[in-house]
Amino acid sequence: MMSQMFEYAGVIPILPTPFFDDDRVDIDSLLRVVEFSHQVGASAITLLGVLGESHLLTDRESTQIVSAVLESGIPIPVIVGASRPGTFASRVLADQASDLGAAAVMIAPPSVAGISETAIRAYFDGVGSGPLPIVIQDHPASTGVQMSVELLANLVDRLPRVAGVKVEAVPTAPKLRALRALLPEARLLTGLGALYGATDLAAGSDGFNTGFAFPEVLIELCRLRDSGELAGARRLFRHFLPLIVLEQHPGPALRKEVWRLRGRLSTARVRAPGAQLDAFMAEELLGTLQDTLDSVDLRQPLSDFGPWAAVETD
Repeated sequence: MMSQMFEYAGVIPILPTPFFDDDRVDIDSLLRVVEFSHQVGASAITLLGVLGESHLLTDRESTQIVSAVLESGIPIPVIVGASRPGTFASRVLADQASDLGAAAVMIAPPSVAGISETAIRAYFDGVGSGPLPIVIQDHPASTGVQMSVELLANLVDRLPRVAGVKVEAVPTAPKLRALRALLPEARLLTGLGALYGATDLAAGSDGFNTGFAFPEVLIELCRLRDSGELAGARRLFRHFLPLIVLEQHPGPALRKEVWRLRGRLSTARVRAPGAQLDAFMAEELLGTLQDTLDSVDLRQPLSDFGPWAAVETD
């Protein structure tokens, strides 16, 4: 049963957590990213995800981040990552997110080796009975847990507050198609930095819930697909694919640097033990941005996608 209280669709950026060079949380930079996401037309945003280095934040910092965004007055729905290994702890975080005014929470299965499907169902039963809609995150790369199509369909059918599923188990397209066959009305978004973006859209994804630092490109991909211009979406995707692939390097440093170059983050600082961006990768990034965008002003939202999605000629 799909929740009608929060529409999980379109493009929902996963936001980084900005830090000053002394590792303090940089709220002003975070709000600039939130405002940018709203400006380009994102459907919502997600805080405290993997890209947000949530596992390196204190509980007080996590609350500070969510509170600052929700109290900012920027009119955009907020999804809060609330996954913990224990059902009770996840439920407490979900309740706290509700108290702060979040629109939904994102929950992944506990990272427990060999966890059974029965235990996964019990976990989501406990967390999913809370006050907020939940997004089920299927991301084996971070959890080590494989959830079958049948299990995911069962969770969506039985839990009244499921807003949708974030499909990130590779290969994503076959799983999307299998889920769509069982759940024709479900909201299914994909992540993984939009690495398989055009194929995921063709396979039935409702959009993207990911951290690619050009969310306006993903919004245009969805618009083209929804307008029946899948060929144009494929061409636009191919143009940005080198940058998408580069951003897929492990850790948030590259994406933070892109947001810094876009004028939203003061620094690209990553908390230890995460690696900072080294000089070689910084040069690779600048070269890829130049190849992809030429003289476009990175600090402004991209708006003219025509040349990149146009029909290719000899």
